[in-house]
Amino acid sequence: MIKFSLQCDAGHSFEGWFRNSGDFESQKQSGFLQCPGCGSENVNKALMAPAISGTRTQDKIAQTAEPQPTASAPVEPSASVPPAAPVPSPVQPVALQAETEQQAELVQKLRDLREKVVANSDYVGDKFAEEARKMHFNETEKRGIYGEATLDEVKDLNEDGIDCLPLPILPEDQN
Repeated sequence: MIKFSLQCDAGHSFEGWFRNSGDFESQKQSGFLQCPGCGSENVNKALMAPAISGTRTQDKIAQTAEPQPTASAPVEPSASVPPAAPVPSPVQPVALQAETEQQAELVQKLRDLREKVVANSDYVGDKFAEEARKMHFNETEKRGIYGEATLDEVKDLNEDGIDCLPLPILPEDQN
């Protein structure tokens, strides 16, 4: 297989995969090649840089590569296959606003929950697991606490029958 960078007469760039260069030419002449952006059949090869890589680079790419959606021409055209339909127009902004409003409501509810937990609990820092155990074994007064714990500490607490949950992570925590 060979990958060509393609461009239509309207300037849209996209990729196409073919068995060989002759396959590209035959599909172009048969009218099977169309721009996914506008449906134009006037498609030509664009200027491409060669893809050269050593075995180390290939191994690294194979480990980290995620498939990316690309437009491609059909490999084996058939007379019974209709040409590809033009790409649909993007979603209207109104639909995006509704989703954004729902997300904003959810984030606000998580923020309220977190504020309630923090207001009604004591911060114990990195001694969370130790304090939770003391309360569980009645070595200290039971109260609401929050703090930090490693994943291993949380697993150990759960194995000992001590329930604990993480506080919701809010967008402002990611800054």
